[in-house]
Amino acid sequence: MSYRRRFGKDNSACDSGNAVEDSASGEEANEASKSLDHEVAHLTKLKSRPHQHLRGVFPGKSRLPVSTLKMLMGRESNYSGRGRFSSADACHVLSRYLPVNGPWGVDQSNSPAYVSQFSNNGLFFVAGFQGGHIRIYDVEKGWTIQKDIRTKSLRWTITDTSLSPDQRYLAYASMSPIVHIVNAGSSTTESVANITEVHEGLDFSVDYDDEEFGIFSVKFSTDGRELVAGSSDASIHVYDLQANKVSLNIPAHTSDVNTVCFADETGHLIFSGSDDNLCKVWDRRCFVTKGQAAGVLMGHQEGITFIDSRGDGRYLISNGKDQTTKLWDIRKMSSRNL
Repeated sequence: MSYRRRFGKDNSACDSGNAVEDSASGEEANEASKSLDHEVAHLTKLKSRPHQHLRGVFPGKSRLPVSTLKMLMGRESNYSGRGRFSSADACHVLSRYLPVNGPWGVDQSNSPAYVSQFSNNGLFFVAGFQGGHIRIYDVEKGWTIQKDIRTKSLRWTITDTSLSPDQRYLAYASMSPIVHIVNAGSSTTESVANITEVHEGLDFSVDYDDEEFGIFSVKFSTDGRELVAGSSDASIHVYDLQANKVSLNIPAHTSDVNTVCFADETGHLIFSGSDDNLCKVWDRRCFVTKGQAAGVLMGHQEGITFIDSRGDGRYLISNGKDQTTKLWDIRKMSSRNL
């Protein structure tokens, strides 16, 4: 029995580029059939072949999958005659970048998860919960719990976490001026603040009312010697872990600084994103004399929620409350400070 006859649908839309509906379909499939129908249709889309003219932009034998660059060149040159990607073309491109397995649950908590991150090598996953709970999962060992952390001095929620480059230490922040450091590499699985392990506190406050000061974002430098934090006072703060003190305060934006990170391994450049809708680039080498940002990146219509650097000091990616994600090249940033 054919798939079309069994489920009453023809899911070849992504292969042909046109949506085809089966007019003979009159009976509603049960939930199990619908689920299987969706799965097979999804797999059909992911295995779609792009237009034959887009597969032959360059001389030589055509092989699948076709590179995204080749397909983009073909689209810009209108090789298919459409001037755009068909559904099959788009599916072929997406199949190379979107995960096809999952999602599946790995754990549950009594409080909502607020922040999460993978380690730089992808071996560990950190999740922070509003109930003051942080868990570090070992991805390679079936997402088993590597570290179960109960925090201290929590205000509202865990706002951010950051693993050190060597993955030995975890920094966590909340809506308070204190950032805490946990030994993530110790043999103790259950880490209760100052009971089973010491959670060292780093004070980022500088003549502020503790009730009004909170940290939204915290990140380690590439060498693990510094922390950079974005706060509710519209500022950026750099903490020197060896000197055990705040080494730099930057009045950076006109609203909350929701996200910060170091641009590269030198630690000279810092990226920041704020509720004022702007991403900014800060050069610590000339900030003392100029007192302003090295450049501004404008384009988001609402506040910036997250930024991350490629690590080369040139590119960063930002996510905003306007439901857009943008890739930036700081060589094209505006020098006009806002």
